[in-house]
Amino acid sequence: MEFPIYIFGIHPHLLFEALAYFIGFRVYLHTRNKERIPMEKAMWVVVGAIFGAAIGSKMVYWFEDPVKTINHWNNIQYMMEGKTIVGGLLGGLVGVELAKKWIGWTRSTGDDFVLPLAVGMMIGRIGCFLTGLDDHTYGIETTWITGIDFGDGIQRHPTQLYEIVFLFLLIVFLMIIKKRKMILWEGYLFQLFMLSYLTFRLFIDFIKPTPHPYLHLNNIQLASIVGIIYYVFLMKKKGKEYSRIVNREGQLHAE
Repeated sequence: MEFPIYIFGIHPHLLFEALAYFIGFRVYLHTRNKERIPMEKAMWVVVGAIFGAAIGSKMVYWFEDPVKTINHWNNIQYMMEGKTIVGGLLGGLVGVELAKKWIGWTRSTGDDFVLPLAVGMMIGRIGCFLTGLDDHTYGIETTWITGIDFGDGIQRHPTQLYEIVFLFLLIVFLMIIKKRKMILWEGYLFQLFMLSYLTFRLFIDFIKPTPHPYLHLNNIQLASIVGIIYYVFLMKKKGKEYSRIVNREGQLHAE
């Protein structure tokens, strides 16, 4: 197998990234809770997510090799190339919250993004895998049966495929929770999704040959840790609020 694998003459990264955005957005329009937020306001949330993700993905990427970034700060091509999913997710979160403040919307909108995000990310990772070494998303050398030669004669962890499998299993788990009506509060599914994915990225990046200049951690892992801490405290806070509501309703029922 020779990489990159072109599809109808189109570079796989370009093709599948475009498909990820297009299909992810269509999934959002089809599955979003129409009663949660009006369409005109939902579009502002999407715009906030897009701009926030674009900025966040670049900022986290710049920290992959901070010395190189400082040396090339005036090189537009270098500063504009490269992006990260974790940075996009965290940046998108900030963008959504700013957009909600702008339109005066206070209810959580995250649950509507879970399935579209997972679908889009899985499609995008197909493009990363088919691109091979040029995409820099592969893993380190391995003797596992899963090892794949991306063209340099070395069997490597196909971390792109690991991520696709993880996202598929995660979305199945979250959809079971939704189907069984085990959602405890608005935003619960999205918070579980983010906490699970960031934890996955924290560990999977130990088997990626990217620079690890931050006490044996890389930029993605640092960003993941920040996100994990945020969601642990957020869900702990939401859990306490949920317990108070349940206890109050139980007392009223008893009376």
